[in-house]
Amino acid sequence: MNNFDIPSELKKLPQKPGVYLMKNADGVVIYVGKAVNLRSRVRQYFYDSTVADRSPANAKTAHLVGHITEFEYIVTDTELEALILEKNLIKKHSPKYNIMLKDDKNHFPYLKVSVNEDFPRLFIARQHTKDKDKYYGPYAGGAIKETIELAHKIWPLRRCDKKMKDKGTVHLSRHAETDEPSPCLSRPCLNHHIGLCKAPCAGLISAEDYARLIDEVIAFLDGDRKPVIAKLEEQMAQFAEELNFEKAAELRDYLAAVRRLDEKQKIETANGEDQDVIALGGVGEGEGDNAVAQVFFIRNGQLIGRETYMISVPNQESPEQTLAEFIKQFYSENTFIPKELILAHDIADRDVISQWLGALKGRSVSLIVPQRGEKLRLVRMAETNAKLAFEHSGEQMKRELARTAGALAELSSALELPELKRIEAYDVSNTQGYQAVASMVVFDNGLPKRSDYRKFKIKTVVGANDVAAIAEAVRRRFLRYKDERDGGGQGKFSSAPDILFIDGGRNQQQTAESVLRELEIDIPVCGMVKDDRHRTRGLYYGGREIVIPKSSEGFKLLTRIQDEVHRFAIEYHRKLREREVVRSILDDIPNIGAARRTALMKHFGSVEAIRRAEINELEEAPSMNRRAAEAVYNFFRK
Repeated sequence: MNNFDIPSELKKLPQKPGVYLMKNADGVVIYVGKAVNLRSRVRQYFYDSTVADRSPANAKTAHLVGHITEFEYIVTDTELEALILEKNLIKKHSPKYNIMLKDDKNHFPYLKVSVNEDFPRLFIARQHTKDKDKYYGPYAGGAIKETIELAHKIWPLRRCDKKMKDKGTVHLSRHAETDEPSPCLSRPCLNHHIGLCKAPCAGLISAEDYARLIDEVIAFLDGDRKPVIAKLEEQMAQFAEELNFEKAAELRDYLAAVRRLDEKQKIETANGEDQDVIALGGVGEGEGDNAVAQVFFIRNGQLIGRETYMISVPNQESPEQTLAEFIKQFYSENTFIPKELILAHDIADRDVISQWLGALKGRSVSLIVPQRGEKLRLVRMAETNAKLAFEHSGEQMKRELARTAGALAELSSALELPELKRIEAYDVSNTQGYQAVASMVVFDNGLPKRSDYRKFKIKTVVGANDVAAIAEAVRRRFLRYKDERDGGGQGKFSSAPDILFIDGGRNQQQTAESVLRELEIDIPVCGMVKDDRHRTRGLYYGGREIVIPKSSEGFKLLTRIQDEVHRFAIEYHRKLREREVVRSILDDIPNIGAARRTALMKHFGSVEAIRRAEINELEEAPSMNRRAAEAVYNFFRK
């Protein structure tokens, strides 16, 4: 029974900035908000929502208030601190009535030039880290692959990740009698022999000459395409004059690709700034809860890509609030923040959001709502694309809703349970009891939430006993949950699922149930049943097998969950077995202890790479010296 007295608690609210959490009768957080003045803001929900005004905003508030049975709040020193806390709590609880970014596409890749190396590389990086290398992007779509492939065709840069220093060019480092590279240098790889690398590893190009190649690449990526176009035209004419038409045709194709890439990335603004242009489509249109955001990515004055994001907008929130929430969620996960955000319209809390973005970037970030000129033209273009994307995504949204929310509704109906949101699934993998492991995967709102996946190396079970292994994994997981819950923490196991799916049927299901009863945790448990051909068949729950139509979205979701938890368990088991094999091989090498084994594997990635390595390459690995490198080299060549 809930004894929370809302009128009494409203009187206790402080007149300070902070964050408030609204909860329903089950104690679930259904809305998170921030306030400059907690007393004033929270009281509005319970008093202003009863007035005669029937506006959409008032109807939305009334609908939310109808589900609130209690609230809590956290006081902060400033509105900026409240914004940051609000963002974190929304991410943790995924409240039903908050605007939510549904797509997880904001980790776009970058092109990285490792200028801190003697012989820099150009490669794709998943994150923009705070080192001194040069980054370009982030790139959306396939633009990054096209750019890097073209750059590697035009400039013969090294692609390997060997750690090397400038060892001089080959005329300083060959044996006089054999004309072979000296032992301190590597043999050129295949890329060199087919003309795609100058082989700095073999001393075939000096650091100075290689630096000139890198300078050309950097100029190209900075948008200065004229030098490379002139160079390719000159080389193409020269090959044509020499009647080397095959090479001339190759350069002609490169030239066309450069011009095509240049045309794709042209934008009429010439200020050379990093900007994101953001507009919404579908907000306030119709009665649906979905909308889209369109983002144009402009880097160094060039449009390098665009992306469309689906947003959940409960109860038709205003465009100002929707855009503000999108910006907070999008840039909290994105490692790159541009100097300017060009917005289709003003947003709620513009000043505090600008302050927050500036703190993340380390320099000021401007939020601009243009009224004229080229920036307004860009906004109009983004708005047009957003509206078209919303119109075209209607059917896609319906299909995605059927795969996720629709599938969850079918499963909850078949099991006669309340609404399901977070599902945790468990499976066990071992080889006749050897290296037994258990896996836990999480599906949130019908989609895998990989950040919450967990692995368990089974410690207490001897032999092949899947039932006991499941019991250990479930017990360890929920003991951690109780510790974190009772301690008020927000650790890796602090979120409780709505239901457990246990791979293996009745015995495993009943074992997991008994563990939860022992821990006094009330969460329903289902067994995932397979047929004789090891395919998903249904669920075991409540002492009987629940048959789910195979053509239904609920059955398809169940199959995806069972396949995913099985895959995750097998991959972990295989990884442990491979480690054991590696350990047994490297254990036999003289002068190689645990620290050096670990260093070698981290440096080379596999035993086969260690086997192929030359002495000087082995010596470059951490913790290694000449004597140890020779021991490893000789061991594999006995």
